[in-house]
Amino acid sequence: MTDMRMLDLGPQTRIVSRLAAAVPDAALADRTPCPAYTVGDLLGHLAGLAVAFRDAARKDLGPTTDTDPGSAAPALPAHWREELPAVLGELAEAWTDPAAWTGMTRAGGVDLPGEIAAAVAADELVVHGWDLARATGQEYAPDPGALTASHAFLLAAAEEDDRGGGIFGPVVPVPDGAPLLDRAVGLSGRDPGWARPTAP
Repeated sequence: MTDMRMLDLGPQTRIVSRLAAAVPDAALADRTPCPAYTVGDLLGHLAGLAVAFRDAARKDLGPTTDTDPGSAAPALPAHWREELPAVLGELAEAWTDPAAWTGMTRAGGVDLPGEIAAAVAADELVVHGWDLARATGQEYAPDPGALTASHAFLLAAAEEDDRGGGIFGPVVPVPDGAPLLDRAVGLSGRDPGWARPTAP
């Protein structure tokens, strides 16, 4: 996987925060490219992963880093409009500490090296940022550094899986000349052409 050299996650967390801030309450029950998630579920998942990867960076291991995110439906915090940007900012700040990138840590109940945990965090932010933008009809241009890290992580994961599986589902073939974001989205198991359903 590409050496991320302490990638600054701040630009990507701010992009996700801006996307979330533009989500109207009326859209919380809408579908997303994640078949099991509504927009509200996706926002709840983003809040939970921000806390988990913040604590993983701090090596503050416990319930927030031990819980498998697939073990229960994501809960959207009551005050998510204030809490989500706050925890996203804390996530980015935590990964500015060089110690976060060394040694072992844990996220989602999985023990992994600090640098790999950072790659997973970047990937989650990029892919779920795309999910949120597509589900709510917003333009999306991820941070180039985070996108490069996400694509490298997803490509390595797909190449290690002899069944052609992606992290979030079977890889969706995308032309080699497609934009990097489309290639990352395809590797994640999503169709880059996904569009939110139109009203009848």
